[in-house]
Amino acid sequence: MKKKIAIIGGGNLGMAIAEGLLESGFIHPEHIIITRRNILPLAAIEAKGVLVSNKNEEAVQYADWIILAVKPFQIKEVLQQIQPHITSHHAIVSVVTGVWLKEMREIVGTGVPLFRAMPNTAIAIQESMTCICSDQANEEQQKYVLDLFGQLGKTVEIDEKLMDAATVLGACGTAFAMRYIRANIQGGIEIGFDANTASLIAAQTVKGAADLLLKRKTHPEAEIDKVTTPRGCTIAGLNEMEHEGFSSSLIRGIAASYKKIN
Repeated sequence: MKKKIAIIGGGNLGMAIAEGLLESGFIHPEHIIITRRNILPLAAIEAKGVLVSNKNEEAVQYADWIILAVKPFQIKEVLQQIQPHITSHHAIVSVVTGVWLKEMREIVGTGVPLFRAMPNTAIAIQESMTCICSDQANEEQQKYVLDLFGQLGKTVEIDEKLMDAATVLGACGTAFAMRYIRANIQGGIEIGFDANTASLIAAQTVKGAADLLLKRKTHPEAEIDKVTTPRGCTIAGLNEMEHEGFSSSLIRGIAASYKKIN
C-alpha cells in the first residue's frame, strides 16, 4: 500500500515540499493532500492532481504521514485540533522552527512516531540541507523520512539538542553565504565586471567550491592548497582577508546567532 502524506500548512515551505516530492517522483499526486484556510493559492498544485482542503482533520484521516508546516505560534492549536484523529498508523513530521519533540508529545500522547526536520530555503529548488531527529520511531520509519527529505537535498540525523545549532549553521548559514556572495559581486564590479557577469561568476564559483567538498569529501584547506601558489594572487588575497578578520568575524557571527536563539 502506498503511503499517503498530509501537509498541514500550504505556505511557501509546505508547497516547496509538495512540489519537490512530485518532481522527484517520490509520490503520486493523488497521495498528497495539502491544507490551507484559503485554498485559492493551492489551485496550481491542485491542477497537478494533488488534493487540497481547508480542513486539517480531513487531511489527517486521509493520510498515513502528517507533515506540519505551520507557523510556530499555530502548532499547539493545530495539534490539539487533529489529536482526536491521530491513530497508531500515523507518523508526524514537524518542520516548525523551535518546537521540541517533548512539546508535541505532550499533546499527541505516546505511541505515535514524531520527527523534527530542519530544512533551509534551498528546499525550494530541491537543494536543502535538512537535519532530522526523532522520538519513538522505528528503523523503517526513520529510513522513510530520510528518503523523503533526500528528494529535497541532503539529509543528516542529529541529536535534538543540536537542532538550534542546526538552525544557525544550516538555515542562518544560507544568509551568511549570500552575504559572502554579495561581497564577492561587489569586489568583481570594482575590478571591472558588470553586475550580471560578476553575479554569475561569484555564484557559480561558490556552487562549484561546495560541490568539490561534497563530492570529494575533502577538507576545505586541501582544496585551498590546490589554488594557492608561492607569492601568488590567491594567497595574497586570503592573507589580506584574514588580516581583516574574515574567519574570526564569521565564527563570531555564528556564535552570536546561536546565542540569540538560546
